Amino acid sequence: FKMTVPGFTVSAFILLLHVNFVASYPSGKVTKSCHGMIPEHGHTPQSHPAHNISVSQMTFRPGDQIKVTLSGPPFKGFLLEARDAENLSGPPVGSFTLIDSHVSQLLTCEDVQGSAVSHRSPSKKTEIKVYWDAPSSAPNHITFLATVVEKYKIYWVKIPGPVISQPNVLPFTTPAATTAPMPTGPPVSHLTRSFNASDCGKKKFCIRSPLNCDPEKELACVFLSFTRDDQSVMVEMSGPSKGYLSLAFSHDRWMGDDDAYVCIHEDQIVYIQPSRLTGRSHPIMDSGDPLEDMAWRLADGVMQCSFRRNITLPGVKNRFDLNASYYIFVADGAAADGRIHKHSQQPLITYEKYNVTGHPKNIGGSRSLLLLKVHGALMFVAWMTTVSVGVLIARFFKPVWSKALFGDAAWFQVHRTLMLTTSALTFIAFLLPFIYRGGWNWHAGYHPYLGFIVMVLAVLQLLLAAFRPPLHDPRRKMFNWTHWSMGTAARIIAVAAMFLGMDLPGLNLPGPWKTYAMIGFVAWHVGTEIILEIHAYRLSRKVEILDDDRIQILQSFTAAEAEGYVFKKVVLAIYVCGNLTFLTMFLSAINRL
Repeated sequence: FKMTVPGFTVSAFILLLHVNFVASYPSGKVTKSCHGMIPEHGHTPQSHPAHNISVSQMTFRPGDQIKVTLSGPPFKGFLLEARDAENLSGPPVGSFTLIDSHVSQLLTCEDVQGSAVSHRSPSKKTEIKVYWDAPSSAPNHITFLATVVEKYKIYWVKIPGPVISQPNVLPFTTPAATTAPMPTGPPVSHLTRSFNASDCGKKKFCIRSPLNCDPEKELACVFLSFTRDDQSVMVEMSGPSKGYLSLAFSHDRWMGDDDAYVCIHEDQIVYIQPSRLTGRSHPIMDSGDPLEDMAWRLADGVMQCSFRRNITLPGVKNRFDLNASYYIFVADGAAADGRIHKHSQQPLITYEKYNVTGHPKNIGGSRSLLLLKVHGALMFVAWMTTVSVGVLIARFFKPVWSKALFGDAAWFQVHRTLMLTTSALTFIAFLLPFIYRGGWNWHAGYHPYLGFIVMVLAVLQLLLAAFRPPLHDPRRKMFNWTHWSMGTAARIIAVAAMFLGMDLPGLNLPGPWKTYAMIGFVAWHVGTEIILEIHAYRLSRKVEILDDDRIQILQSFTAAEAEGYVFKKVVLAIYVCGNLTFLTMFLSAINRL
């Protein structure tokens, strides 16, 4: 599962789960299940059918059209096919014609258009009627089979209907019964105690978050271990979760084409299921046959599960060879009615590929990729600190630092340096998600759009400053207004983007403190500006005559105001200390991801 920057990230692993029916498709596009007619839900089918298939006539000739009715208690999904009654495992026979296209749709199975019928939506229904068109090459006896899904974990597979026959053929005799493969039931073994981390790096290959945490003592510890035993490996997984825990082996940091294993908590039981991931979609549950020694434990909001699998499984599809190296993902999230939902936070991902059957190691991981962490850190530095200090200096410190420094006033040199730094950091940070994603991220909500606007405004500010008119030029007043308006807009939008970015899966800073800290930063800055504005106003009142020609937008400075430079420097020093405190909080949180 390759992680996405969301809107997924890096994504996730085991995500985007909607209400899923046959083959986990609420829209009824279940072509993958045409042959076996088995929903890939990872649960055991019901044994006693509650629904009935009826037909309008019991005999047919090639070219006939027979009405077929599927009815019973309310159900959400279904798959209906006609099969050779003497070869139920064979391909679908004939094709169907819809009676009500609002509730059902035709599927193409075995390259035969309309050879199966399924639901069009997950809305509840009690009856489906279609016509079956007998082909010219129809076998002597035909039966209808239906898979019906009442809800995700309650479904019936291959409900048999009546057998219809061509005239003047030998009577149909029931062939020997065949049993469809059933998904693995829940493990019966219970763990009597928590997993032990004492052998990590010695006998066990361990992944822990926080690094070196102990699952026996810390409820918040996310723990995954692999212990090699000859030709098999024992897997232990533990972490706080009320829904599911999962791990996956991946060739890269993106979700898709991965070997995954899911422990699902349902009705005080934990189901352990291998699965495969195909892009940003619901994991497809596979048979649990490759797994042995499955066991689980639930205590104090912590789920623990373990299982054994062979290192190599040459006869089993979708299972990776564990002699190779992979990125390893650990995710958790909610589950309801046997169905898992999108992970509640970004998956924990190892920093590099590892061979879990090789030399035992004790490693950690991160819930945010380095590129995304650097992106967030640079944006915080730029739009919390450098731009904020630069604005205050330009707005209030012109008379304080008016002496020339390298050809220009000192305040201007400091202001220009800070603003160039802001633009440079913004440009670098803006590029990083594109490098990570390989393009625009369509799953991150409004954040990338706001970031794009900020980037454009930052560039326009640089261009505008490059063509700044002289001090007494008639256009200077227009420049001042435009420069102030664009800068203020950029700062406001940047703060909004940071608010949204903190909750994206690619970064997802933990805890509610981040919102209060950002509000605190905004209040700290606004409060400082208000104090300096009041101070400037009080000093300006000491001047008896104000020359209107000397009053410019954003710089109503007088000689009287310059007398308060000590007060201003003290306020600036206090402000910078507070600003750096807020910045350190966010950078420290990013570093701990």
